[in-house]
Amino acid sequence: MTAWIDGQAVERDEAVAAAAALLAGAHSPVIAGLCAEAAAVQAAFDLARAIGASLDPASGAALYADLGALAAGGAMATTPAEARGRADLVLALGAAPWTSGLLPDLAVDGPVRGRAAGRPRTLLALGAPGDGALQHVAYPAGESGLPADIGLLRGLVAGRIAGPHPLADLATRLRDALYGVIVYDPAETGALGAEMLNGLVKDLNETTRCFALPLGDSHQGRAVAQVAAWSTGQGPRVGFGRGFPEHDPWRFDAARQVEAGEVDAALWLAPLPAALPSWTRTVPTVALLGAPKGDEAQVVIGVGVPGEAFGAALWHPRRAAIAWHEATAPQSEAHPAAAILADLQARLSSPAKHPAKHPAKHPAKNPERSASC
Repeated sequence: MTAWIDGQAVERDEAVAAAAALLAGAHSPVIAGLCAEAAAVQAAFDLARAIGASLDPASGAALYADLGALAAGGAMATTPAEARGRADLVLALGAAPWTSGLLPDLAVDGPVRGRAAGRPRTLLALGAPGDGALQHVAYPAGESGLPADIGLLRGLVAGRIAGPHPLADLATRLRDALYGVIVYDPAETGALGAEMLNGLVKDLNETTRCFALPLGDSHQGRAVAQVAAWSTGQGPRVGFGRGFPEHDPWRFDAARQVEAGEVDAALWLAPLPAALPSWTRTVPTVALLGAPKGDEAQVVIGVGVPGEAFGAALWHPRRAAIAWHEATAPQSEAHPAAAILADLQARLSSPAKHPAKHPAKHPAKNPERSASC
């Protein structure tokens, strides 16, 4: 069996009917996680529009650390391919870049295109000791955290901090580079660090060339952002409670909504690994999972793992784009999450045609609770 209701194994069709009944009885549902292939994320947006739900990806916090900085002042960013081809200096901020697999690629050779072609490539580290297997220069981290270090570095680069400083040499190296790249993880720097970093990059571009290279998260957040953009013209935290997409990163934060009592049902979409948040235990939840045990939620439906059971469009970190991933272990019987979501939407559009055989329990309706707000 690959479907469960209240921990009891059932046929898939029965579980889908129960999931439809649970969502049909909700005044303010949320579709969260969105750790899935592009087709399933698109289907989630379509379902949310149909039932007046809000959406919040598992990668929301990291994604909005970058999106907030982008909205506040813009960004000058590059891609891994451009970094490999053009950068003569790479600065890794924090610990995350050293576990991403990107820096070993950059350490292999130097730039082959642009003004820096033929020069050696220098790897630098700030905020973490780096990887001893890769030749690099590490600079000491301050006690106030990574955002403060970035702020100090920006002040040194712009000449606003005078006198000797442990990061003065790093500032000089950045100014002297022909094509610098600063690699960072928005989840590690936070919103303040990302905003300060974008300011540093802009300052450097007054006299040379330097670009930010944000790392993608492990929950398909970058792909979700693109699907949200072409579906609604906005970021992924949107609500359809009033019949049209409303973007509000605070208002449609799923955890905040649950804590405030604004959500009465949830659908957690995670064909790719993404741990269910604790709040799903307090709200009637449907979970579409790639490797379910059966007790994760009130209704659990197993779905195929994209890029494994079937070919799918997923975020490709090395290309920094959504790209096709062939199935590594094809399973003809595996149902893609997109198909289950489309089935749910059809049932919810015509509920009388698909009565629930084993309806899941859900809270009583609250007429005073506004949809998706």
